[in-house]
Amino acid sequence: MGVFVFLPLVLPFTAWPIARLAEHHLHPRTATWLLSAIAAVLAVCSTLCLALLMVVGTAQLPGNPLPDGWSDPEVRDAVPYDEVAGRVAIPALLAVLASCAGITWRHFRVRREALRALAGLPDRSVAVLPDDMAYAYALPGSRDRIVVTAGMLAELDGPERRALFAHERAHLALRHHRFLLATQLAARANPFLRPLCTSVAYTTERWADEEAAAATGSRQTVARAVAKAALVTQGAPSVTLAHFAVGPVPRRVAALLAPAPAALRWPPVFTPAGLAAWGATAGAAASALSSANAAFTLFFILKAATPL
Repeated sequence: MGVFVFLPLVLPFTAWPIARLAEHHLHPRTATWLLSAIAAVLAVCSTLCLALLMVVGTAQLPGNPLPDGWSDPEVRDAVPYDEVAGRVAIPALLAVLASCAGITWRHFRVRREALRALAGLPDRSVAVLPDDMAYAYALPGSRDRIVVTAGMLAELDGPERRALFAHERAHLALRHHRFLLATQLAARANPFLRPLCTSVAYTTERWADEEAAAATGSRQTVARAVAKAALVTQGAPSVTLAHFAVGPVPRRVAALLAPAPAALRWPPVFTPAGLAAWGATAGAAASALSSANAAFTLFFILKAATPL
């Protein structure tokens, strides 16, 4: 197994430059799918290797319920620095599980509280809260709804309101909250994946911007609505729900004032976009292969060390 068991813990470093390249050179739809998939693969691989290390570490603890053969020198020799790595992996994995459970609970708690705040309002696809604070967000559920405050609507004119609603409908139709939650969980599983989480938060907004521009027929109107909303927005409920005026707003406005990006599903290799796509894929593949190597090797070692 050797050092392969440690590679998935540090391979997320390779995603840092990839995330920025994807933001700038890939279509937002492609970048969102690619970065979310890469983050999920890298997070699963690093968590799997932590679990493998924890097995070795737990087998060394006195009074553990595992087979005695799992703490034999032959098993420990399969893991470099087994005495330190195995014991450190135990609290590390527990911290990962607790952090992932926390962000998941927070996500569903915020959704419950948002639904509770809508109690008594007409059961329509757009819920207008009588609140002077300006914000708007997409609330997924059994019945998807757009939540916007009276304060936000007061700041926008008619075309800008249509741009806002088109943007939020895109978030709901394309299930952007799932991408956001998945990358949030990945960042909790491995802190090195936080740049991907930040990038996906941006690309989902850009994706919805492009959908809104196509729906309204005016990129300038969407850019103006985003800029005006950003100046007054406050009180966003959760990072795992998609909002209208979040992320690097100047970059979003600049992108909307530029020509629409080419919707290539997979760009040529020898381009900045191609380097972003293929580099991210290579990093994820290397992490998956390292994890598989470690998992199968340790499985057969433990099987051989287990008395019949």
